Amino acid sequence: MVEPLPLPVPFGWFFIAYSDELTTGEVRPVHYFGRDLVLFRTEHGTPCLMDAYCPHLGAHLGHGGRVEGETLRCPFHGWAISTEGRCVDVPYAKRTPSGGDRAGAVTAHPTVERNQIIWGWYHPRGEKPTFDVVEYPEVGDPDWEPLTRYHWRFRSNPQEIAENGVDPAHFRYVHGMDAVPEGETTYDGVMRCSMVEGPHTAEDPDGSVRTYQSRVVTVQNGAGQKCTRLSGLAETLLMTLVTPIDSQEVELRFAFTRRREKPGSLEEAMGVRSIENTAAGVEDDIRIWQHKLHRVHPLLCDGDGPIPEFRRYFSNFYVETAPSSSQEA
Repeated sequence: MVEPLPLPVPFGWFFIAYSDELTTGEVRPVHYFGRDLVLFRTEHGTPCLMDAYCPHLGAHLGHGGRVEGETLRCPFHGWAISTEGRCVDVPYAKRTPSGGDRAGAVTAHPTVERNQIIWGWYHPRGEKPTFDVVEYPEVGDPDWEPLTRYHWRFRSNPQEIAENGVDPAHFRYVHGMDAVPEGETTYDGVMRCSMVEGPHTAEDPDGSVRTYQSRVVTVQNGAGQKCTRLSGLAETLLMTLVTPIDSQEVELRFAFTRRREKPGSLEEAMGVRSIENTAAGVEDDIRIWQHKLHRVHPLLCDGDGPIPEFRRYFSNFYVETAPSSSQEA
């Protein structure tokens, strides 16, 4: 058995649900960040994420709780909890208990809705967001296709998954690519940006071969939001969405959109193929991720990518210090 992963849950904005998965008045139990949570949408359409248990006698608000206006009613005794985590009404009492009407009687996690996604902010000490979710104009644009979605759940953590982006050597040995992609990576606060470009060839339907310039630009915004734009013959946008279930397991989602092209054209075929190949390729990565341990002090060579620099960047999203692995050499 592989030893437990030593990395704690990072803080940041994380995918909680697609917008169309949560209707007005709906209540859903969810479990992320090692916590039982409840997700609901108020009658005015506002999504809310909060800790699951009522401050009264501990009923799970996600199992039988109901939306009433801008509050969530507990299924046990009907206490009304606001989107700020305040107890605003006890139907059989003359006044709310002392402290119950303060924000945070139930921990409410900041929530925003962008890119057709409901994002929840997690911080182990309950600190407020220090940066925003990046909005992508392509998502929902009529000139771009609806999202194509993929979902996986497996043993890993957000850092291991994001580290692939600065590990060019693995493309040859995991994905069978002939050439190792060359590019450059820059860091600016909570953002990491990498860019790879070069010539590629493709065969037109008439059999002729076309050479074109390809570019892949990836921007990571904290531990939970990453976007990759691929351009060349076709334009594609990929949202990589990693949400920690706890410190040992994640949910990984790929959400693609591509620019609308003429039906039957090479550009359309290349866009569809790019999505299918990328989604299939990550399953090769998952076979590695879910069985590996995390080397806190890896033995690196001169052909490896800038892994130490990446890890310094990612350490900005931890409150706790990751302990050393017991299997370190």
